Amino acid sequence: MVHLIDGHVWIFRAYHALPWMAGPDGTPTFAAYGFAQTLLKYLRDERPSHVAVCFDHALTSFRNELEPGYKADRSEAPADLEPQFDLCAEAARALGVRTFEAEGFEADDLIATLCRQLVARRARVVVVSADKDLAQLVREDGRVVLRDDARGTTLDADGVRGKFGVDPRRIPDWLGLVGDAVDSLPGVPGVGPRSAAALLLAFGSIEAIPADPAGWSGVAVRGAARLAARVEEHRGRALRTRELATLVDRVPGLDASLRQLRVRAPDPKRVAELCERLGWTGLRRRILG
Repeated sequence: MVHLIDGHVWIFRAYHALPWMAGPDGTPTFAAYGFAQTLLKYLRDERPSHVAVCFDHALTSFRNELEPGYKADRSEAPADLEPQFDLCAEAARALGVRTFEAEGFEADDLIATLCRQLVARRARVVVVSADKDLAQLVREDGRVVLRDDARGTTLDADGVRGKFGVDPRRIPDWLGLVGDAVDSLPGVPGVGPRSAAALLLAFGSIEAIPADPAGWSGVAVRGAARLAARVEEHRGRALRTRELATLVDRVPGLDASLRQLRVRAPDPKRVAELCERLGWTGLRRRILG
C-alpha cells in the first residue's frame, strides 16, 4: 500500500491553526512545524511502508494560463508562509519520505500521475487529502481510495457516490456544474450538488444534458425549465471548469518505483541540523529520542 499525501493541504491547515512561531533567525516556522508534526504522527500511527508527499511547485500552474482567475485568492502566498514551503519539503525528506514537485503542475496532478503508474505496477494507493478534486482518482476496483485524515474518513467508489452522488470518473463534470469556490471556479447558477448529481445520473456528462426541458422527463430536479435554460446559457463555462478540474495523470518526467517510495528511517544528521536551525528542540527529541 502506497500513501500519497497532498502536502499543501497539511501546510495550509497548520498555517491557519497554529500560533506564530519563528526560528532563532526570525524565519517563520509555525506552518512547517505543524506540517512536520502531522507527518510524524501519520507515519507513527499508520506505519505505512511506502509514502510520498507531493507539493505544488508554486501557487500558480498551467491552469492559470488557461484561466487567469483560477485560484485567484492564492496567486501569492502570505509573506510569512512563503519561506515555509521549502522547510516542509526539507522536513519530509529528513523524516525519510520522498517528495515530489514539478514546475507548472499542481500536487494533485503529481498524485494522479503516480496513481496511474503505481496501479499499473499492481500497487494499492491511499490518497491522503481533503481536496474533493482528488475523488476522481478513486477506482471501482478499490485499488485507489481517498482518505481525509482530519475527519478520519476514507472513501472508496461507493463512498464517493454516497458523498457526491456520482461515480468517481464524473467528479470533473460534477464540479463543472456546481463550481468550486476553493479554486475560484464558477459553475452553473442555480445548480447545486443534488441537482448536478441527478443530471449526471440521467445524462452522463455536461455535453449530454438536453437544452430542451422536455428531454428532462423523469429527472429528479425542481424547476426543470429554469435549470435547463441556465445549463444551456452557462454550458461553455461549465465545460471550462470541468477542464480545469480534470487532473493530469501524465506529468512529464515524473516516474517513481515502489523501491523509491519506501519509507526510510529518519536521518539523524538531517533531523538534528534542521531542528537546531529552526529551534525545534521538542520535535527533535520526539524524532530522535
